[in-house]
Amino acid sequence: MSQNTEATYNNSLHWQHYVLVAGVSMLLWILLTGSLDSQELISGAVVSFLVTFLFASRLTIFTGFRFSWLAPVHILFYLGHFLLALLQANFDLARRILTPSLPIRPQMIEVKTILKSPLAKLMLANTITLTPGTLTVDVVGDRLQVHWVYCPPGMTSQSATEEIVTKLEKQIGRFLI
Repeated sequence: MSQNTEATYNNSLHWQHYVLVAGVSMLLWILLTGSLDSQELISGAVVSFLVTFLFASRLTIFTGFRFSWLAPVHILFYLGHFLLALLQANFDLARRILTPSLPIRPQMIEVKTILKSPLAKLMLANTITLTPGTLTVDVVGDRLQVHWVYCPPGMTSQSATEEIVTKLEKQIGRFLI
């Protein structure tokens, strides 16, 4: 990511950023304590607000989030799409492993993303990595280096982008920049 783009994210801390950091901190507190007792919630709220006050400006990875009432719905659609892609990739890779006659053509390819924020690129890279048969090796600017277990013959960078990235970008781009 260029320094100019990074500066934009570092300087764009709005009140929503602080609310999100406080909310994530509180959610982590509840998950770690495993209790909804009023004393635990009060302690969690105090710690969450202290963490937010002290460290929110350093947690700029959250600045890529699109704040809207539909964001939770978009996240659920993304998770559904990811689950479907995960199942398809699992079956394809299992079939290739169990049927030795099916080809594997491992190859490193470079795909391009239109996502801008570090959080969106991180989510895209992790989604690709969690899908069996693909592994994101590096992210440089708007390009991702992906190791693909079966790269069809004649695959170009543009067609690989369409095959691997485009559908995921569309889903992620609805709630992240």
